[in-house]
Amino acid sequence: MFTNLIKRGLAALGLLSAAITGTPALSRETGPALWQISDKDTTVYLFGTIHLLPRDSRWQTSKFQQAVQNSQSLVLETLIDTANPQQLAGIMAAMGFSSGLPPITERVPPEKRALLEAAITKTKIPRPMFDRMETWAAAFTLLGVQFQMLGVEGEQGVEAVLRRSFTASGKQVGQLETNQEQLGFFDRLPEAAQRELLVGAIDNPTEMRTKFDGMLKSWLAGDVKDIANTFNADLQGSPELKAALLTRRNYSWSQWIERRMNQPGTVMVAVGAGHLAGEESVQRYLESKGYKVKRLQ
Repeated sequence: MFTNLIKRGLAALGLLSAAITGTPALSRETGPALWQISDKDTTVYLFGTIHLLPRDSRWQTSKFQQAVQNSQSLVLETLIDTANPQQLAGIMAAMGFSSGLPPITERVPPEKRALLEAAITKTKIPRPMFDRMETWAAAFTLLGVQFQMLGVEGEQGVEAVLRRSFTASGKQVGQLETNQEQLGFFDRLPEAAQRELLVGAIDNPTEMRTKFDGMLKSWLAGDVKDIANTFNADLQGSPELKAALLTRRNYSWSQWIERRMNQPGTVMVAVGAGHLAGEESVQRYLESKGYKVKRLQ
């Protein structure tokens, strides 16, 4: 979805994306991590994604391309109807605005208020609207400006590239969650956790670029351990965020894969890289149920 790291920790969830100047070179020996779960008549490929990338990013290896070719369908976290953006905007408006909220400046520490006002000005959105936005919605709105400044685009992200590829080949593309379900994870967060997101959304762009630079390099190298360490450290101080955005969803997705293993065929499941790293990853849940998860790259 368009959520991608608001902080480095959220990036781990694929809810935010890596952003850097230029793109690190992908060596022939490495590539983003790819796994396989299979039995006699079913194969599920698991691929960790980054939702936004700079133009001309190079991340596809021959092994990954073979997995794409083998796959009869693709499943992503969610599907955004780019031909009908009003649909998502309507969901956002219904969930993201409320009356009786405190002014937006009162929802960040005093020392962050100047940064917040500067970020709001860059959006070109009428200032009073932000006082009516729920805190998580304001964070998402401000992130859009940050991403523009970082030079990353959803159309260059892994999901968009894969969706175009599978659609062009006449293959089915599905989703694990609806847009409304994804936004609901944030809408239900305690206000304190939402304010953490808002503060993260107004970070200095230079600082954000540095954080994402390391994240993207780890992703390109398939360094799952580093991704896990980063995400665990960043989410450690916010159990509400970790539960809502990571662990509950990982468990739910592992159950979906279990059910899918009962149907013949080959499918690629592509979700945010942070969901496929660490002790509470999708793979660990599957392994606890007796499935053998094989890493291909």
